[in-house]
Amino acid sequence: MNLLKFLAPNRKKKETEWPSRDSQFLAERREHLRHIVELPIDYSIIDGPERWGIAADASEGGLLVYLHEVIEKGSLLKLEMFFPRGSEINTIKAMAKVVWSDSVARRLLGEYRHGLAFQAFQKESLDKLKKLLNETAELNRTTNNLKALSQAITL
Repeated sequence: MNLLKFLAPNRKKKETEWPSRDSQFLAERREHLRHIVELPIDYSIIDGPERWGIAADASEGGLLVYLHEVIEKGSLLKLEMFFPRGSEINTIKAMAKVVWSDSVARRLLGEYRHGLAFQAFQKESLDKLKKLLNETAELNRTTNNLKALSQAITL
């Protein structure tokens, strides 16, 4: 299943204030730029069985993942993300904490969204993640430029 159609476009969220109905202000703060990805992951709750899921967006701070089970907020997960590097499969290994879960939104399809915050990386994995995110951002910029050029030509 292509999860990209369920996701918003890449964006960097800075501290912004939006008026609410009762004139109070809400602030959302994102420290790291999010990138849309579609990467398979293996995960396990500490000392639990290994399972699999899909990472749908990623940043240096964490992931949005789709899993086949609801995991309790605050749980620590061992993660391994897989991505292609040339003709090889590369991995990023990390520990992450479940900071939120949305158990209702996709229950009928057997997928549950979870927000994970990275806690620690295995040696060299953070560097691999940064490189992967930079490459993803460059690919997205190129794709967006090609779309804009294509639209300009058809006008």
